[in-house]
Amino acid sequence: MVLGGLLASLSQIGKDPDTGGVEFWRDAARAGWLTKRGDVIRTWRRRWFVLKDGKLFWFLDPSHVTPESKTRGVIDLRYCLSSTSACDKTGKEASFEITCMGESHLFICETVAEKDAWLSSIGSCIARASRGAADDHSF
Repeated sequence: MVLGGLLASLSQIGKDPDTGGVEFWRDAARAGWLTKRGDVIRTWRRRWFVLKDGKLFWFLDPSHVTPESKTRGVIDLRYCLSSTSACDKTGKEASFEITCMGESHLFICETVAEKDAWLSSIGSCIARASRGAADDHSF
């Protein structure tokens, strides 16, 4: 009985409910440092981000991206409407915003080139999710 419970627990490693079963530690579409404004406490914090399978995960640093890790947070891009430059909101040229179901998430990159790369990758995820939702509702 104990062995069965242990095996069940081991099979759930890396499958935090927020992750949706995505193996975020392996073969990311994009990964890197971003500075994110907190959702509750509105301070800016530098975090390591991983984009994979339509989800944007964040961690304290790259060493926390392992099968045993719990994410610091996740944004499911299936529910996002847009990803756009946010210079007008942050005063930083290398910033962008993701808007999801009435919530706004602000990020700052090190360079404008990084911002453009993140926006391209995130925009592709949002577009794929949008096409998938349209396909699900076609008759």
